[in-house]
Amino acid sequence: MKLSLIVPCYNEQQALPIFHKAVTAVMADIGCEYELLFVNDGSRDGTLDYIRSAAAQDSHIVYLSFSRNFGKEAAMYAGFCNATGDYVAVMDADMQDPPALLPRMLEILQTGQYDSVATRRADRTGEPPIRSWFSRMFYRLINRISDADIVSGARDFRLMRREMVDAIVSMSEYNRFSKGIFGWIGFKTYWLPYENVERVAGQTKWSFWGLFKYALDGITNFSQTPLSIASWFGIGMTAFSFFMLCFIVLRRLIFGDPVAGWASTVCVIVFIGGLQMFFLGVIGQYLAKTYLETKRRPHYIVSETNGKDIKKIK
Repeated sequence: MKLSLIVPCYNEQQALPIFHKAVTAVMADIGCEYELLFVNDGSRDGTLDYIRSAAAQDSHIVYLSFSRNFGKEAAMYAGFCNATGDYVAVMDADMQDPPALLPRMLEILQTGQYDSVATRRADRTGEPPIRSWFSRMFYRLINRISDADIVSGARDFRLMRREMVDAIVSMSEYNRFSKGIFGWIGFKTYWLPYENVERVAGQTKWSFWGLFKYALDGITNFSQTPLSIASWFGIGMTAFSFFMLCFIVLRRLIFGDPVAGWASTVCVIVFIGGLQMFFLGVIGQYLAKTYLETKRRPHYIVSETNGKDIKKIK
């Protein structure tokens, strides 16, 4: 049995020594063959230098370094494409995904009842209240309008069987939203709750705006509801306009009322024009994603690695 641990890294120079020490101790207790697959996502600090030096001393470390920052989704996909273990885990290097949970996760998988063990935060201690509220609303919304099963508080930290990893790799779409992919492909998942853990070092790479854009990506990747809303709104406004036109014509013919009120007319025109531009923007988001998919550009480009059979472009 072999266990692969995929660790996406972006400017994690301070956290990596702590993580490496902790995960090495946990894997020694488990006592199975393993590999630490570090994916350096174009870090600008000493992350790559640390990984190089650690790999020279630890034969379990395999690393990939991207030619630039491609994003966490690309880093996870690179890890899935190059992991060789029978069981594959993906986790962050900031210790918010506690390595101490790995033995319990592996124990659950080895019962044979589940294909993956995924973690979810039981609380959001230390997170700004406004961010927590928006996060809860996002999970509630996307589960209602899409066929992706995403549990509130879900982390990317999970341990999977090889069959599930192969299914993820087969979904080679350029616009990736892994939380949705994990739910969409199915497989039996055990959800393991744990108390929220703050970063041991460094700063979060996710701003509020970054999380908002990521949420929009998730909605547009796994739901056509925004397009349906635009279509139904257009039909509704057309019907409403027709009835109002009939009302105005009859009022003019029967009562001779010229129907004054240019100010209100201008306001209505501006309002409708704004809605049209908004829905054109929604359509544009889907069109842009289609455009990126048709280009078939690689998800990532590896500029440096110590692995032998690494897929450098995928």
